[in-house]
Amino acid sequence: MACFRLILVCFLWFALLAMSYGREMNPKALSLSNDDVSHVCHPSRFMKLGLEMSKFAYCDSSLSYEVRAKDLVDRMTLAEKVQQTGNTAAGVARIGLPKYEWWSEALHGVSNVGPGTIFDDVVPGATSFPVVLLTAASFNQSLWKNIGEIVSTEARAMYNLGRAGLTFWSPNINVVRDPRWGRCHETPGEDPYVVGVYATNYVRGLQDVKGTENTTDLNSRPLKVASCCKHYAAYDLDSWLGVDRFHFNAKVTEQDMMETFLRPFEMCVKDGDVSSVMCSFNRVNGIPTCADPNLLKGLIRGEWDLHGYIVADCDSVEVIVDYTKFLGDNKEQASSQTLTAGLDLDCGTFYPESLQSAVRAGLIKESDIDRSLRYLYVVLMRLGFFDGSPEFQSLGKDDVCSAEHVELAAQAAREGIVLLKNDDDTLPLDINKVNSIAIVGPHGNATTAMIGNYAGVPCKMVSPFDAFSAIKNKKVTFETGCSNVTCVGNDGLIFTAMESTKNADATLLFVGLDLSIEAEWVDRKNLLLPGDQTDLINQVAATAKGPVVLVIMSGGGVDITFAKNNPKIKSILWVGYPGEKGGQAIADVVFGNYNPGGRLPMTWYEADYVDQIPMTSMQLRPVESLNYPGRTYRFFNGSTVYPFGYGMSYTKFAYKLVSSTQKLDFKLENHQHCRVVNYSDPKFKSDCPAAGVDQLSCEANTVTLEVAVQNVGDKDGSEVVLVYAKAPQGIVGTSIKKLIAFERVFVAAGGTQNVKLELDPCKSFNIIQNTAYNVLPSGIHGIEIGNNATIATTLQVNLHH
Repeated sequence: MACFRLILVCFLWFALLAMSYGREMNPKALSLSNDDVSHVCHPSRFMKLGLEMSKFAYCDSSLSYEVRAKDLVDRMTLAEKVQQTGNTAAGVARIGLPKYEWWSEALHGVSNVGPGTIFDDVVPGATSFPVVLLTAASFNQSLWKNIGEIVSTEARAMYNLGRAGLTFWSPNINVVRDPRWGRCHETPGEDPYVVGVYATNYVRGLQDVKGTENTTDLNSRPLKVASCCKHYAAYDLDSWLGVDRFHFNAKVTEQDMMETFLRPFEMCVKDGDVSSVMCSFNRVNGIPTCADPNLLKGLIRGEWDLHGYIVADCDSVEVIVDYTKFLGDNKEQASSQTLTAGLDLDCGTFYPESLQSAVRAGLIKESDIDRSLRYLYVVLMRLGFFDGSPEFQSLGKDDVCSAEHVELAAQAAREGIVLLKNDDDTLPLDINKVNSIAIVGPHGNATTAMIGNYAGVPCKMVSPFDAFSAIKNKKVTFETGCSNVTCVGNDGLIFTAMESTKNADATLLFVGLDLSIEAEWVDRKNLLLPGDQTDLINQVAATAKGPVVLVIMSGGGVDITFAKNNPKIKSILWVGYPGEKGGQAIADVVFGNYNPGGRLPMTWYEADYVDQIPMTSMQLRPVESLNYPGRTYRFFNGSTVYPFGYGMSYTKFAYKLVSSTQKLDFKLENHQHCRVVNYSDPKFKSDCPAAGVDQLSCEANTVTLEVAVQNVGDKDGSEVVLVYAKAPQGIVGTSIKKLIAFERVFVAAGGTQNVKLELDPCKSFNIIQNTAYNVLPSGIHGIEIGNNATIATTLQVNLHH
């Protein structure tokens, strides 16, 4: 009888295990609503499972999250533990732990990418904001945070409805090194400081629970949703001339790593307090990023002190085995390498399939798995997955696609749109004089193209044609001019488009790119408009009766020098991929309901730039031995179509320097030492050329700057104040200039607004040497305010013993 009972108990235990592992993922399982409760540790839920909740310490809210997470993990067998290490965590029914899907996305709105989010009749759509690059062009930090807040509100509402998880693997904060990269539009652009500031604000918007932002113990700080900064690190090549991201080995100097590729991630972790970082597919100097203990344990977990978990880009561990073939590792060896390097969660199945056998083979310790699981469950506890989050429980269907949220999507597009050309003040068009409008071009009635990639299902699209057609008493026509964006084999469509403009009071040409030209896995081969789009533009401009306005819908820059120099094309707008309300935003700008103030977050290079340097060259500085030019505005001194930070307005602004710190004096102690600096000429050398920033008390030596911004035109408008630093003269290898601060300010016509900035000298005036030392050089530092050095001042830094 005892034996029979033992067999029966074992049978029931394995049956529960099978139920735990084998249930199909469904919407209710995502948020526990199949149990009619909102969180794991609910007495009625445990009662239904035949369990007594009081016996499970992980449900004791009087204990710390770390103690509770340890109790939860310690209750699992090894076989159960490994089934929680992939993005689809199986759960353990016998101890009350449900399934959880870690993979959801929220790059510019709740996305339908990833199995963690579901759109259906209950939640048919979510607010689709402009792509990140266009939002970044606003240079409006409060907007970036506000968008994050709205996205997380919709995400929480969808979680309550059983249609989303709580962990969102966004934003993408890779610095754009090369204009051919197909994912430029997913990122905030080419400047590492801008990218880091964007990351900090968007992450704070997603994660912060009001009133708890300054919690002392950051490992217990509540989270609204959990964000993830990706793809770490030096990742910005997908598929170019036979080289793909699975095989690419990014050969990067330590100088470039610190100065460019790592800086946004450091800011995201330290300033944004992000709860996750995702490592990338590529190798850096021969080592897969997801298997590099220096990058993961050393920097993210150690030096930067991540409060959260590290996750692999999907199937990255598999890539190590099947594509990279790093060290000839098999599945168990690769999983062991990445786990011990600091990778906690596998987006994929390699961890669940191999970690148990890796432990049994002695490749890793079971406690290594325990540690990673504790990181994961502490994050879920901070999210209220176990205890609930009463402050968000009331959110529901009415909080998704609300009028307020959709209007913010339109406002984000308005703020990001960049005016590139405006001869004769053609824009804004006079709504009382323009009675007929010819809309021409493959993007004239764009819908799906406007939301880019990693988008969800939008609430309601407003195409350009929709928006202009809705204006009362206007005759609006539309001709595509091209069969699609590739604009090949147009069979008379250009001629028809030309005819439509001959009697129109104004012609709007909508051209550009889309995801067939630039996207994940699709890098560009050139910087030109595709197919016959250039011919379409030139021929329409030649025949149009009224003024021609060219509207470029794209992510990356395009060489439109021909249009810039064409006197018949009066105005040019770059509108990125402007989100679900993009058409309305464009119409508002064209007719002056909104005065554009966006600035380009990327350099627009001339077409021959890509003939001078392969996409695989990772160095930012010019490579003289190979005649490679520099990259980004910081190191490229050639001619451009439009420079980084460029953008016009319907009004004019003037700057006046009100005050600025002129001098900083640092006295070094005997144990603090000067650093050697390489000068182009010995005459520039000082007694103490530089000091490591880790030796200096920079918090006590803040640099203050105040600028008066005056609107000297006749229209209200917003100005983006850009502040650049230039290293002291003669130091070898420094950037031409670098952005150290920015602020968007609204100024009424005839009015003045003062912008006050406080700068940390060790972050704003430092340089990264070729030895990778982070130092503050002595000497006269230049400060430029405005993109064309509207005003300039200097800062004298003295270092001495």
